[in-house]
Amino acid sequence: MAILTVENISKNYGQIKALKGVSFSVPAGCVYGILGPNGSGKTTLLGIIMNVLKATGGSYKLFDENATDAHRKKIGTLLETPNFYHYLSAVQNLKISAAIKEHGEHDIDNVLHTVDLYKRKDSPFSTFSLGMKQRLAIGAALLGNPDVLVFDEPTNGLDPVGIAEIRSLIKELSAKGKTIIMASHLLDEVEKVCTHVAILKQGELLISGPVKEVFQENDIVQVAANDKEKLKNILLGLNNFTKMDEVNGVIELSYNAGNADLTSINKFCFDNGITLSHLQLKKSNFESKFLALTN
Repeated sequence: MAILTVENISKNYGQIKALKGVSFSVPAGCVYGILGPNGSGKTTLLGIIMNVLKATGGSYKLFDENATDAHRKKIGTLLETPNFYHYLSAVQNLKISAAIKEHGEHDIDNVLHTVDLYKRKDSPFSTFSLGMKQRLAIGAALLGNPDVLVFDEPTNGLDPVGIAEIRSLIKELSAKGKTIIMASHLLDEVEKVCTHVAILKQGELLISGPVKEVFQENDIVQVAANDKEKLKNILLGLNNFTKMDEVNGVIELSYNAGNADLTSINKFCFDNGITLSHLQLKKSNFESKFLALTN
């Protein structure tokens, strides 16, 4: 079952096109990252899904059905900066959240255990660190035990310790079978916690799918010789590489992971009258693939 299906969603603010015909599908049980720099349309898209904003065009479904408020009540959300009463305790704030959501208070203790704040349940919100405040906000989203969670930049503004805590919590929630949809501008965040990703740039969907497919690692072989132009012509007769680029005076050949054979490349060049002055294998990483996609 698809938890969310987005079909050709667009959103205009006057002449500004915040979303340009975005389409993708979120399968049940995944951690789906909506990745892109600030201003790419991530928050706008989540706002439309949760009915905070109206789309200019397109449609979307929740749980394979036309989206209604009843569907949205099955989703725990964290779309903005945590908004709690600073002078009230964690328990008191969650009781207010439960009343607003029309949930009972029976699972508050369990939620506090899940976000590791039970020992501080009676402490005023004002005494919490930023990471603790964010965990309490996730706790509010967990009230009613929803199977689906939507988070907008859940680690935004946190220090490294806070970021690690939130990432660990997301992994724990995923292990319990929750489907998590999260917007982020941090490539590292998507790499470490997400199973699927959609990459946005200036409102346009660049690519979507399983993280391992979108960021499939390639072998990149760097080669150089005294006669660069002759080397380029010779390499055109080489098999199996998928792309040839020139970077800082060095020719780079891209191969699918595991397909690069340096010995064969060296022999091929030598047999064709080229002695290589440089031959090196390197793996492309998430960052280089992301930059290649967004540039």
